[in-house]
Amino acid sequence: MEASRIAQSIGFTLDRFIKNNQEQFQFASGELSQLLRDIALASKVVNREVNKAGLIDIMGPLGSQNMAGDDQQKLDVLADIRFTRALKKGGEVCALISEESESYEDLNNDGKYVIAIDPLDGSSNIDVNVSIGTIFSIFRRISKVGGPIQQEDILQKGSEQVAAGYILYGSSTMMVYTTGHGVNGFTFEQSLGEFFLSHPDMKAPEDGKIYSINEGQANSFPESVKKYVQDCKDNKMTARYIGSLVADFHRNLLKGGIYIYPPTAKDPNGKLRLMYECNALAFISEQAGGMATDGKKRILDIQPTTLHQRVPFFVGSKKMVERAQSF
Repeated sequence: MEASRIAQSIGFTLDRFIKNNQEQFQFASGELSQLLRDIALASKVVNREVNKAGLIDIMGPLGSQNMAGDDQQKLDVLADIRFTRALKKGGEVCALISEESESYEDLNNDGKYVIAIDPLDGSSNIDVNVSIGTIFSIFRRISKVGGPIQQEDILQKGSEQVAAGYILYGSSTMMVYTTGHGVNGFTFEQSLGEFFLSHPDMKAPEDGKIYSINEGQANSFPESVKKYVQDCKDNKMTARYIGSLVADFHRNLLKGGIYIYPPTAKDPNGKLRLMYECNALAFISEQAGGMATDGKKRILDIQPTTLHQRVPFFVGSKKMVERAQSF
């Protein structure tokens, strides 16, 4: 009775919302709806692991690096296993692109979708109990279903995404996603084990007062970025940088701001990955009224050439990104 009362006061569950809006999906036949449910299920498992990380031996570095050159944390690998297992059992995904793997993983030749995922973004923050997240992009398969996976299925532009989202494991756990019809956010209710619609039709403020950038690397920024950062200071803006992409992006989406990871001397092409970080957040940002570029070109128009391709990233409130780009 108590669970029913809580659910009624909170409103729509994620499952119900997906079912009610299934007709929005192009080529809708139920698979994409189920795929989103599979992701939500895996995120609940990862959320459980994250919340008890300090109590069991799953914190700290694994002692190896992933394909992006980042030190792997134990929870990185655990999250990758959880999502891979859920997507493989679901059967809707033919190929999985993950930050933790050198190549794509062939899951099911009869699957109609390709998914690119960063299973646990910002995982260096795990040991200090700072918000971390999962980022995912979903593409519709191009080649014939049942046949072998083709290069054209894997390396698609961000503009071809049919859905994208992120899960934020923070003071509360949230799943935010879009299927190209606006952005909606769902908060996990621990006692019921369900995601509930908490942020319907999310809109990014057109302008903002927050800039998020790692100023510790300022000496190696391009002059144009240095000038923009100084412009932010001259206009008495607020610097906020968590070091967890999902958390920084989520805050700016709600409050208005810009997130910047520019090219640097160490990473001349930027550090963030196009396929499983930037594409998803760019799609969400645009659907919420924001903007995302590499400083010159729209992120969603960039044709990937490799799975782990890096790009500079400017994303957030439209007027702020336009001003940054003008520099």
